[in-house]
Amino acid sequence: MIAATALTLPLVAAPAAHADDTPQGKAKAPRPPARMSTVGGARLGQPGTQVRPKAGAPALPKKLSARSWVVSDAESGEILASHNAHWKLAPASTLKMLFADTVLPKFPKDRKYRVQPEDLQGMGEGSSLVGIKEEETYSVHDLWNGVFLRSGNDAVHVLCAMNGGVDKTVRQMNAKARELNARDTRAVSPDGYDHPGQVSSAYDLTLFARSGLQNADFRKYAATATAQFPGETKKDKKTGKKKRGSFGIQSTNRLLTGDVGIKPYPGIAGVKNGSTTNAGNTFTGVAQRGDRVLLVTVMHPDQGTGLEVYKETAKLLDWGFAADGKVTPVGRLVKPGASGAGGGQAGGTAQSKSARAAAEQDGGSGGVGVALGIAGGVLMVLGGVAYLVHRRWPRRAP
Repeated sequence: MIAATALTLPLVAAPAAHADDTPQGKAKAPRPPARMSTVGGARLGQPGTQVRPKAGAPALPKKLSARSWVVSDAESGEILASHNAHWKLAPASTLKMLFADTVLPKFPKDRKYRVQPEDLQGMGEGSSLVGIKEEETYSVHDLWNGVFLRSGNDAVHVLCAMNGGVDKTVRQMNAKARELNARDTRAVSPDGYDHPGQVSSAYDLTLFARSGLQNADFRKYAATATAQFPGETKKDKKTGKKKRGSFGIQSTNRLLTGDVGIKPYPGIAGVKNGSTTNAGNTFTGVAQRGDRVLLVTVMHPDQGTGLEVYKETAKLLDWGFAADGKVTPVGRLVKPGASGAGGGQAGGTAQSKSARAAAEQDGGSGGVGVALGIAGGVLMVLGGVAYLVHRRWPRRAP
């Protein structure tokens, strides 16, 4: 989301476990809770940075200011390193990944819908918009381009109208979060606009991304840099006939499209960015290098400009690729369902041995950690540079 309410480590040298509780960023930045959820592993419930380097492991990037971040392997679900992984924070438009997980499978891409005035009611002041007009007809494909590329709250609300309304959609999103074992998340709005009590975590946002990336349409929308969007129907002054034009839209994911001081990240293939007053800047990105596919989520950097979230994500992606085989995982992304939690809530009872075993042996959110091989490529030309993005994603559990 571009707008809302105001719309707005130490050097690793030894193989021993490491946890740095020193606050990062601004001196007055809020501190994480002393105890957080242990879903995915006990270390993930501890505040501070969690990493278990082996001999020869690269040092984590210095001067990371994000309040929370997670680096994980998209295939196996292993979490390579994290910082306050389960800290409940405002998610901004990264919550649209959960919206897509919930609603995207419901409607065929070619279905048409004529927008009614009431469909666009209830959006927060200053919401990011793709430019949907009342009484115009859009395809579901158009609407999802509006959601993924422009983070359009108007597109979200129209899809909610098709799905039975905002309240019903939010209930379904919370049910989907529970299904995915995203226990830090409480959705209040479908679009991520700031609302009291609306929270998620870097861990949960990574679950949402990993779940969505198992859907071919989700992958395509997340990786799309530019598209044409239907405009308003107008009468041609010369012919007197009504004509509907279109206009170009570009993804707000700066690691996909680039920006001043930000180059497109080689191998990037999505996923979603966001920014609100309460959330600051948030981002989840997926990228591939060779046969390695990484997911990185960064929440609320406390320094720099709005581009800092992309810079810190790029640093963590670089570290994750360099750390391949050189760190012991500190946790993992759990699979959906009752046996997939892989850890209890802070202060709760310990999980059963069978649940622990399932979490340890199973890859995570909907996957079994089995590589699919190269499933195809997407050629993206960004700023005159072509990147061939080969993507291999977790297989759904049978």
